[in-house]
Formats: sequence, structure tokens, C-alpha cells
Amino acid sequence: MQDKEAHARQLEELVSTFQTHLEKGLTSQDARARLENDGPNELSERPRPGFLALLWNQFNNYLVIILVVAAGISLALGEYIDSIAILFIIVLNSVVGVIQESKAEQALEALKKMSAPNAQVLRDGQQISVPGRELVTGDIVLLEAGNYVPADLRLIESINLKIDEASLTGESVPVEKTANVVLDANIPLGDRKNTAFMGTLITYGRGQGLVTGTGMSTQIGLIAEMIQSFEAEDTPLQKKLEYLGKVLGTACLAICVLVFIYGLFRDTHLSSAFSTGFMHYLENEKKDIITLFMTAVSLAIAAVPEGLPAIVTICLALGMQRMIRHNALIRKLPAVETLGCATVICSDKTGTLTQNEMTVVQGWAGGKRFRVTGEGYNPVGDFFVSDQPFDANADPDVSLLLHGSLVCNDARLQEKTDEESGKALWRIIGDPTEGAMVVAAAKSGYWQNDIEIQLPRVQEIPFDSDRKRMTTIHHVKGQAHALFAETPMPVVAFVKGAPDVILDLCKQQRINGKVVDLNDEMRSAILQQNREMASSALRVLAVSYLPLQDLVDQPTPENVEKDLIFIGLVGMIDPPRPEVIEALKVARGAGLKSVMVTGDYKDTAEAIARDIGLLTPGGLVLTGPEIENMSDAELAAKAAHIEVCCRVSPQHKTRIVDAMKANNHVVAMTGDGVNDAPALKRANIGVAMGITGTDVAKQTADMVLTDDNFASIVSAIEQGRIIYSNIRKFVYFLLACNVGEILIIFSAMLLGMPIPLLPVQLLWLNLVSDGAPALALGLEQGDSDIMKEPPRSSTEPVINKDMAIGITIIGLVDAAAVLGVFSLALQRYPNSLAAAQTIAFATLCCSELIRALTSRSEYHSIFTIGFFTNRWIIWAIGLSFIMVLVVVYVPFLRPFFDTVPLQFNDWLLMLPFCFASPAAMELLKFLFRMHRGIGAK
Repeated sequence: MQDKEAHARQLEELVSTFQTHLEKGLTSQDARARLENDGPNELSERPRPGFLALLWNQFNNYLVIILVVAAGISLALGEYIDSIAILFIIVLNSVVGVIQESKAEQALEALKKMSAPNAQVLRDGQQISVPGRELVTGDIVLLEAGNYVPADLRLIESINLKIDEASLTGESVPVEKTANVVLDANIPLGDRKNTAFMGTLITYGRGQGLVTGTGMSTQIGLIAEMIQSFEAEDTPLQKKLEYLGKVLGTACLAICVLVFIYGLFRDTHLSSAFSTGFMHYLENEKKDIITLFMTAVSLAIAAVPEGLPAIVTICLALGMQRMIRHNALIRKLPAVETLGCATVICSDKTGTLTQNEMTVVQGWAGGKRFRVTGEGYNPVGDFFVSDQPFDANADPDVSLLLHGSLVCNDARLQEKTDEESGKALWRIIGDPTEGAMVVAAAKSGYWQNDIEIQLPRVQEIPFDSDRKRMTTIHHVKGQAHALFAETPMPVVAFVKGAPDVILDLCKQQRINGKVVDLNDEMRSAILQQNREMASSALRVLAVSYLPLQDLVDQPTPENVEKDLIFIGLVGMIDPPRPEVIEALKVARGAGLKSVMVTGDYKDTAEAIARDIGLLTPGGLVLTGPEIENMSDAELAAKAAHIEVCCRVSPQHKTRIVDAMKANNHVVAMTGDGVNDAPALKRANIGVAMGITGTDVAKQTADMVLTDDNFASIVSAIEQGRIIYSNIRKFVYFLLACNVGEILIIFSAMLLGMPIPLLPVQLLWLNLVSDGAPALALGLEQGDSDIMKEPPRSSTEPVINKDMAIGITIIGLVDAAAVLGVFSLALQRYPNSLAAAQTIAFATLCCSELIRALTSRSEYHSIFTIGFFTNRWIIWAIGLSFIMVLVVVYVPFLRPFFDTVPLQFNDWLLMLPFCFASPAAMELLKFLFRMHRGIGAK
């Protein structure tokens, strides 16, 4: 029994629906029955895939299946070395994949932790403590500051109650709750003042609530269900490599069949099969057919880049390590490259674009408008009037404003030292708005402990949402008397609250240290200052005071909050991060669209977006209710112009992501709260904040920013582009090698020549000689102009037109060079096919190793980027060349590879052929640069 519209119902109706009692609560018997019927107040979790399921996912790949078949055929035909080598690569790739995927997501576990472990409830007319998981609908829960809300509640009592809902709604300021109000059924989550949500934090006051939803029926449960309902999509690279694998595998099978049939028809004895019977023919020609079959297998090995899956996995893993150095922690391996094609960043405001630390930035007192600098809760900053430095302590009005803001305040500023950096870290205990005033006073040198000695609090009238103000009464001691030099007093009352409310209670104003009567013109001037601050999305509070000759016996609003003296206004905001403006400029220059998605109010969101340069002329600002009234098609149609979305719920966020994706955008969603988790999972890549982010956001996201710096997103996108570019480089390199090998084998058959390369030699070439340089290509630092290019299309194939042309030409040049040197070697060693095959093998190996240097950029010349700017590829080429020499000259290995030791003259013969394909590639790059207009870069 749950009620998702409890906020829109009368309490009496809810009490009847849930069959409970406001003063006595449920009976223990009813509670047990409901717990058995509805289940515990915790989040359920779908079963996770087991080890075998994860392993099957690794083998359920077209390219891997082709390799398994090739290994099986090699094993059946007695080619044990070939089959073992192929199976080793398959197992290596599968193990790496399982290790990555077996890191089970912990988002639901984090959501469970946010539930209060115990709750205070009324049962059988008694207040008792029960485990949070045993709460049921109809329970009456007691709420106190500092506790988490244990379930979704309809408030029945609210005494100065404030709840921090930032993690759920994105609201940066604790929400004031009111019990005695009935709201519209369709009101957004952040505006439900009569409701408390499971997992949110009570920051102030106390209250009671009726449990209306538990477990998966709470708002946080809805988020958990949404997380589970979204199936993980393949990244663009996964899709492209899967397609590439199918193309290569299909081509491989077709070539193998073609070669086998061609070989059979080329056999002059094939006609005898029709006269003597096919089985008799097979028996007589068994040896030749096996040889032909092994030739076809050789082509299969040549066609399939065995090392590609493992190299892609290793390159992505190395990319993860590199991105950590750029403050980006990748949780899901294939997501490394996805940032490289991101076209939209949907960013939460609070804590991501802003600091999530309310800060006083403006004030007004004695007719003077002043500005305060500084960042967050760090009590370091300066005061300015008209851009001129200003001594706040020397001004009697501003000084009194800061004193009043500081002592009429329940927040505390605390300092602690970061253990790693040794730097001072500051935090606020209490309401962030009040904390901002404490920090502002500290910037002028007024510290709580010191001022409270001079103005000790002796009485108070607490804040409540009806009065919209609070009052504190203080003795005036020591230096504090100087604040009231014109009118000495032993006791003073400070009153702080909403500007219009405070002004109505004032009869006088403090100007230049003197008290003067308020007239209509002065009141209009104060209200105008309030409007100007509010129009800049500032939260504005007014401070006033009342001189008293003695303490009041029983202070009440009626006998204290009247005939006040107006001091001034304080304007505060959750300010943008300093680095965000520049980061947005860089992102825009890289062709990225940025969208603010927040639960905050429209005026605040719009002002922040305009201030940081995110909201541009013509940009669209949408609210949650407006999104609610749009169809998916209507929202998608507006996606191109959307720049700010405010007052949104988690469902709205996922719809925004879907609308962007419907326009073929690759969406990166940043966030730090529980409310961001479904959209983080729905996006192509979810980016969570590592410092301010909740566990839920971090464990749902694909990437976590360890410094919460928006600028790190731009750096991560650059790294993503570099990684994808590097993957393209070694795919280009490997496939050009494979195409060359196919053409060498196939052309030799067409020309009636012996096979120049044996299967085991091809395997060694693909895995060892080509593998290390390909891996080193994955460590390239990237082209200097990579962030000046627009995002690549997610539909762009890995092999584009330029690469296809390059692969074809390089393959043809490789084939011509190897067949040419093979022909010369056959003439030099007419009685030793092994010697000619060894020369062909060594030529192709050396040619590929030299070409690896030119493969470091698709368009820029090796002479421009430098031979030694990537030391890893130098080491890789050197190591691979040593491995070539090992199989040629080590006696006990030569029988396995059918090689013979080469003479010095043999190397001189090979030398010009080794430089054929590298020279061809440099020429191709020159032509491509001219065609693309890159110039001489």
C-alpha cells in the first residue's frame, strides 16, 4: 500500500487510507503484517551475470569465432603451434574482458547505504527505535536535525524544518518544509514542501511524518528502478569494431573458399573425380588437398588480425592510466574512447558548474553598494566599492551589518587540514546561507569566537517559515560598544530575514553611523537594491537591530520584532567555479554543445548560465513542467536550441538525454547527486564528480572526475580523441599488414609461385612483429590540432575513405615488394625454398617495422612530428627486430618456423624492398594533406 500523490491529499484522508493514528501510530501487529505483505524498506537488486555468462559474452564475437574455427582446423591438421598460438590470444583477450566486466556495479549498494539505519517511530502509542528496513507505510516517524529521512513521508508536523535535497533534486539550498499545506498533484519534486524524501538530510529543526512509501516505492527507489531498467549500450567503437570484425570475418571466409575452389580447379586431375568417384579422388589426392587446405588456413590467419582485440583492450587500459593523470578515472573500459566523439555535455549546475558553497558576493549598507571577492567557504577575500578597495571595518554601517550577520546566525565555520596536501580545508556546519554570512564576516577579520565574547547571545526567537525571520538578543560588551557609539546600549536584538518583511518592521535606518527616520524614498531605494540583487539570482537577506535597555522577560515577535532600525542587505549565491568560463570556451571551440540541467529555479539557473557564457543569444531555457507537457518528439525537435533546463526531475533528465540522442548526438552527462544517476546511466558516457559526488553517482557513471573540475572534462575529451585517433592508427597499421599478406599469398597462387609465407610465419608476424609497434602507436601523444577539429560522427566508420585507400595501396606495395624479393631469392637459391621464404618473411617484417614510424600520424609527416618523440615505438621496433633475428638465427627455433640463417648479401638484397611501403605511405600522407588543405604540417 503506497501513495505517490500523498502531497496532494488531506492528512485526514491519508490517515484513513493507511489506517493509522497520528498520536499513537500503528500497532505492532499491524506493522508486522504490513512488513510481511509489502517487504522490507530497502532497495531490491536484479541478479548480476555470473562468471560463465561474462565469459560467454567474450566468446560471443564474430571475429573470435573465426579465430576459434581457424585454431580448430589447425589442430585437426596437426599444426599444433598455430592452434596453440591462436588459442592463447583468444584466452588472453577473454580474461582481460571478464576482469573488466566482473567489476559489478555498486550503485544500488550505495543507495541502500543512504537509508537511515534506525528510525524513531510511534507504535502502540510509544516512541521506539526500529531498524530503517522495518518501516512500513502508515508509520509515524519523528524527524530530527542531523538524521537522514528513512522513507518517503507526508509531513504532519514541521517546526523550523529544513531538509537538504541537493542529492535528489539539485537544489543548492536546504528546503524549508511546511506540514499544513496541500499541493497540486503535478507539482515538481523540488517544490513539494509538505513531503520528505528517503535518503535526504535534515539540516535544521524537527518534525513528524507519515510514511507513504517504502523501499522501491520511494523516489530513491524509483531512481534505482530506472538505473536497472536501462540496458548498457555498446560504445561507438564497440559497434564499429564489431562491424569491422564481421566484415573481416566474412571476407576471410569468402577468400578461403575462393582459394580452395581455385586450387581444386587448377589441379589437372580434378576431372578424374567425375569419372572415378569423388571419394576415390580425395583418397588419391589427400596430401595435395591438405596442403591446399592449409594454404586456405594461411589466408585465414593473414586475413584476421589476431592481435587486434587484445591490442584494443590493452590500448584502452593504457588510456585509462593516462586519463587518471588528467584527473579522470575511467570505470568502464570501452568508455575511454566515447568521450572523443561526444557532441553534447549535459551538466548539472550545483557542484559541477558551481562550487556548491553559498558565498556572499554583494552587500548594501548606509547607501553604499559593496562587492565581496573570494571562493567558497575559504575566509579570504576583499571588499570593493565601485571597483575601489574598501575597508569594511572602517565603515560603521558595513561593520555593523557584518556583526549582525555573524551573531544572528546558527552556522559554524570549521577548519581542518588535508592530510595529503597539508592545505587548510574549510566547511560549514549548519545552513549554507547562514554559513555564507559567517565567511563574509571572517573575510573582514570578524571571527565567531571573538565576536561572541563581545556580543554573547542570551535570548532568541528561532526562525520559522511563517515569520521568515529570526531574532537573537545579546549583551553588548567591550569593543562592541563602539558599534553603537551614537546610541550606547547594554542589550541589542538583531533581526535577520526576508528584505520585504524586515523593512516593514523598521521605522529607522542606520546611515553613516547615525540613526535617521525612514521615509518612502528611502524605503523605495532599499527595495530597488533588493530587486537589483535578486535579478542577478542572488539570495538576499536583510539585517536590522533594536536597542534594548534590558533583557525581555519572555521575548516574542510581538514585543521585540517592531520599531527596528534597518542596517542593510546581504546578497549571496552559489558561485560558478573559476575555471568553468574558460572550459566552456574551449569546449565550444572544439564543437561541443553544453547544456545546464538542474533542479534549481529558473531565474537562478538562467543567471548563472548567462554569467559563465553557457547561455547564448537564442538559447532556449526550459522548465520541468514545460518538459512534462512536451511529447518526446516535441522535446527532440527543440534539442538543438536547448541550453538550460531547470526545475527538472530525474525522469526529465533522462528524457533530455534521449532527446539529444534522438538528434544523433553522443551525450556526456555530468553530475554528482542521486538525482543524476539514471541520466548518467542513460547517457553515452556518464561523468560523476569524485569529491562532491555521491556514491550512487560515482558507481553508476562511466567516468569519475577526481578533482570535480569542469575543465577536466575538456581535458578528458581531448584524451578521448587522442585514444580514438591512436586506435585508428594501429588499426590502419595492422590491416595494411593483413591486406598485404593476403595479396602476397593470393597473388602467389595466381602466378603459380610457391607460397612465400608459411602459416606459422604469418602468425609470428601478426602477433609479435606487428603487435609491439601497434601497441606503441596507442601511446602517441596526439596531433597538435586535435582539439581544433569538430567532434567526429559516431556513425563514421573506423575505416574511412582515406584509410581504405591507404590500406589498399600499402597492401599492393607490400605485395609487389615481397613477391619481387621472393622471385629474386628463388633465383639466388633455386634449391632452397626455405631460404627464399625466409628472405620474404624478413623483408615483410622489416618493411612493417619501418612503416610503423610513418604510421604515427595519419596526415602529418614523420619528419614534422619527429622520429624520437615517442620513445615507446623506438623500443617496440627494436624489440620486434630482435625477435625477427631470433627466429632466423637461433638454431633450435628455426625448425619451428622453417627458416634458414641469412647472409649479409641477403640483407643488402632486401634493403630497398623494405623501404617501399614506408615511402608509399609518406607520399600518400602528402597527397592527403594537399587534398584536406592541411598544408605542410
